[in-house]
Amino acid sequence: MSEVKSVDGDSKFPVIAQIPTFDNVEEHRKWLLQYMAAAFRVFARKGFSVGIAGHISVRDPENPNTFWLNPLGQHFSTIKASDLVLVDEEGNIVGGSRRAVNKAGFRIHGAIHKARPDVIAACHTHSIYGKSYSAFGKPLDMINQDACIFYNNHCVYKDFGGVVLSAGEGEQIAKALGDNSAVILQNHGLLTVGTCPSAAAALFCLMEDACHAQLLADASRYEPKIISDAAAEFTYKATSAPEILHAEFMPDYEVELKLDNSFLN
Repeated sequence: MSEVKSVDGDSKFPVIAQIPTFDNVEEHRKWLLQYMAAAFRVFARKGFSVGIAGHISVRDPENPNTFWLNPLGQHFSTIKASDLVLVDEEGNIVGGSRRAVNKAGFRIHGAIHKARPDVIAACHTHSIYGKSYSAFGKPLDMINQDACIFYNNHCVYKDFGGVVLSAGEGEQIAKALGDNSAVILQNHGLLTVGTCPSAAAALFCLMEDACHAQLLADASRYEPKIISDAAAEFTYKATSAPEILHAEFMPDYEVELKLDNSFLN
């Protein structure tokens, strides 16, 4: 177990799981695809799979102008690393299982990967609380500790134009995302990005939970207490590092290994 400095630079705290480094691109790609497949299994267990909607993408470590997507129409609970499809920035299938992919998924993820070289993975599904809260077209309030991971780190895309079948719509979503880690797509759902699939997936799960909590709070007859900017910023800095998000994902990853580790293949 390694240690890193805390936010204040004085004390230290343990990091449960670190993002590995790799000696060769083949091992790096294998790790990325296995964690990408694991994220789909986690999303399925949490109820995020809806018909043919929803997708996760991961930038290829050898050819960064290409990225991996899930095949069209395959339920998240059955996805394995070998099922994933490699596409180029023009939408051509250039590797992997070579099955069809979701056109809207390509438009959204292609634009994000092109606009954000720092983004390795992106997640988007039509999860129930995310798409319910998205109808209000407003950002999350800082009403609990977990929501603070999105403090000044998420935005709202308000120009819903239907299913994203045009390059222009995907580019507008990428522009709205800016340098944030998450965006609420009004009347649509949630989208999160990260420097690895585990970080992006952990953020998505946290945002879905934050939307659920927000909906419950908004439905209450009580007025929620908003966390101060100083406390929200402190909490954001303490919880938003990629290594911490990776560690946040690991308990769910371990569950999937025990339930059915076929996603590794």
